Amino acid sequence: MPSKSKESRMEQKIFWEEKLKQRLEVLAENGVESGKLSKDMTVKKIRAKLRETGARLKAVEAQEKKVEEMAREKAEKLAAPKEKKTGKKKKTEEEKAAESKRQQKKKKKKEAKA
Repeated sequence: MPSKSKESRMEQKIFWEEKLKQRLEVLAENGVESGKLSKDMTVKKIRAKLRETGARLKAVEAQEKKVEEMAREKAEKLAAPKEKKTGKKKKTEEEKAAESKRQQKKKKKKEAKA
């Protein structure tokens, strides 16, 4: 019964809930004590299937939420105004002062040769 759609997973959950309900009714008719109901192998198997289906439903919902979030972020990004680029950068005085010592030495050496 593997499927990735939410609708089919919901149907599977309903199916397994009905199976569990039927099994519990059959056991109750046979006079099984309530403590032994949880030890019945068929009941254990059905409850495991319910847990598995629930986990997969959560995964599908998480995936849907992620897709919605990404779509919202993309829409916001497209709606935001774009910044204009200014071509070449001109060095400011602060950037020139922030040159490394090596760059400063090279510059002095070039000036000395010229």
